[in-house]
Order: sequence, then C-alpha cells, then structure tokens
Amino acid sequence: MTIDDARTAGRTAYRWLRPTAVTASLLLLGYGVLRLIGGLDGPRDKSAWPWMIGHTLFLFGIVAFAAVMVGLHGLLRADSSRLWAVDDVAAVAGLVGAVGFGWVILGDLFPRFADAVGAPELVLAGGPVLFNLGLLTLLFRAARVRLLPVWGPVLVLVGFVAIAVNLDLLPIGAALVLAGLFPLGRSDR
Repeated sequence: MTIDDARTAGRTAYRWLRPTAVTASLLLLGYGVLRLIGGLDGPRDKSAWPWMIGHTLFLFGIVAFAAVMVGLHGLLRADSSRLWAVDDVAAVAGLVGAVGFGWVILGDLFPRFADAVGAPELVLAGGPVLFNLGLLTLLFRAARVRLLPVWGPVLVLVGFVAIAVNLDLLPIGAALVLAGLFPLGRSDR
C-alpha cells in the first residue's frame, strides 16, 4: 500500500469527520446565542431555559469536538508515522481538556453535582487550555497534510481567542470556528 492509498482509505473511513466538526461548531454557536438571549433582561438565571438548553448544547458540542479530535488523530496516524508522538500528546491533551470542560458544564447544569464533586481550580483553568491546545495542534497538523486549508486552523484559533476575551463574543467566535472547520477533509483537497 502506498502513502496515497493509505490517505485515500483513511479519508474514506472518516467521512463522518466533517459533519461532526460542523455540528460541534453549530452547537457552540447555539450555546452562544442562547447565552446572549439569557442575559438580555439582566443577570443570567441559571434555572431559566436559555441557560439550561445552552449549556446542554455546549456539552454536546464538547463531546462532538472530542470525536473530531479522535478522528483527526486517526487520520493523521494513517498519513505519517513521523509525528505520531505529537499527534498522541495533542489528542490526549485535547480529550483531557474535553473531560474537564464536561465536568464544569455538568456542574453548571446540576448544582448538586457541583456541590458533590466541585471542580478544582486546575480543572477550571487547565481544561479549556488543554482542549484548545490539543484541538489546535491536530488542526494545524491536518492543514500540514492538506486535510484543511492553512487558514482553517487560524480561524479556529481566532474564534477561540475571541471567546476567551469575552464570553459575549461566543456567537462570533463560534462562527469563526465553523468557518475554519467547514472545509475539513473535503474530497477536492
């Protein structure tokens, strides 16, 4: 089997990757819009429907992003063995970050869960950092092997930075993430 055969077989096996990445981005966008709606009339009510539905969308979005990381890891492994360690560390870091995000979101959705197993500061600060570093590393690697245009990971990075700067920029950041991930794995690349 040649490298081109492995690339074609790998990309065919991961046809779900692009729809999952788009879905993850749309879930993040939905969370951002609901977060804005929930704050229109003053402080956000953690028991109101925009909060609950928005955080549920966010949780599903993080799970979808975790699936994207697993898929990217698999595609990159099929492409080249030279940087397997980088891909492995990025995937593990991203997935650990996704678990941290999930822990925090579950605590937001279920106050009893938060009281029973509150998230330590390390999870609160480290989870998003690991998630972003892991996903972005895999995306830049994917751009390097032409699974994504070079500007794709850059848009995702700018989107994550916008979200980190101000959570009210979530819809804009999510739209940038969507634009960056939309061409992932397209067959014409």
